Amino acid sequence: MDPSYESSDTLRNKCAACYRQFNKKEHLVEHMRISYHSVHEPMCGVCRKHCRSFESLREHLIGPLPKAECERIFKERGCDICLTILGSRSALRAHRDSCLSRPNNNGLLYRMANLGIQDDLRIDNSRGRIVSLACKMVGGGSDGSLDLCARVCLIDEHERILFHSYIKPNLPVTSYRYETTGIRPEYLRDAMPLRNVSRKIQEFLCNGEPIWQIRSKGGRSRILVGHGLDHDLKCLEMEYPAIKIRDTAKYPPLMKTSKLSNSLKYLTKAYLGYDIQTGVQDPYEDCVATMKLYKRMKSQFHKKENYPLSSDPQNKNNFATWRQNELERMSPEQLLDFSRSDYYCWCLDSQDI
Repeated sequence: MDPSYESSDTLRNKCAACYRQFNKKEHLVEHMRISYHSVHEPMCGVCRKHCRSFESLREHLIGPLPKAECERIFKERGCDICLTILGSRSALRAHRDSCLSRPNNNGLLYRMANLGIQDDLRIDNSRGRIVSLACKMVGGGSDGSLDLCARVCLIDEHERILFHSYIKPNLPVTSYRYETTGIRPEYLRDAMPLRNVSRKIQEFLCNGEPIWQIRSKGGRSRILVGHGLDHDLKCLEMEYPAIKIRDTAKYPPLMKTSKLSNSLKYLTKAYLGYDIQTGVQDPYEDCVATMKLYKRMKSQFHKKENYPLSSDPQNKNNFATWRQNELERMSPEQLLDFSRSDYYCWCLDSQDI
């Protein structure tokens, strides 16, 4: 329906973010209490609709049930990688060339020399505050289904290898999963023990700061980027504070509309434009993909807010600080103005680092 034909009551009860319409203003107020709309949500460049994730935005622009006018404009001058709408087709061509990421061969020399082993990991502040980690697992247990960490890679934000080592698991290996890992028994025979690897990585991440003192802002500890890091850290038998973890498997804007995780293979193809994990999988390749995804999410420009999270004391349950009748007198735009996100947008790292 054309907005010019909508009744004043309909517009009064229409969410200014997702455009859902409600019969009563009290229903819109309740929707705003639980939706956590904010400037950090992915937004359609045509109609300015807020979406919970980039997958929701993709469905809005491309289908299976797209908004007709938005779909038409997106087909003409929309980037299918970052979902941005450009001003013209020529601007789109120039933009897409820079938007499309490409796999690099920075790790080729390391992989050719000593099977990619680089086990010298020193605490060095010149090596950056953001690192990406990826592991490859072999199988343990009677049926080989138990994941045992047998290879790990750590890179900096410039995609340079900081640490790359095979690992000797604590339990016997019953399946080397060679088709995907490329790992042979002789690679692990004299490899570094798991405990030594875990201690070395944790000391590097903490960077001289006691783990119980690590805070979300400030300090010397490093931000850890990866995909499925809960599982990787568990297999490495190490801990790291969640406030310093940036996991592409659990980041709401990169999740499915069903709120389940997307695979790293899918995210790399959809949001970077190239393929990974074809044949034997290299942890360096996974590290690069997660770092590129993180930097793309971090580089988004969002309006700066003094207290950007709904969990901040200044915003916590902020709708409840107003009386219901006062809220119902507010416009949808006013309700949106003090609504806050319920997740930490990675663009905020640009302000802190």
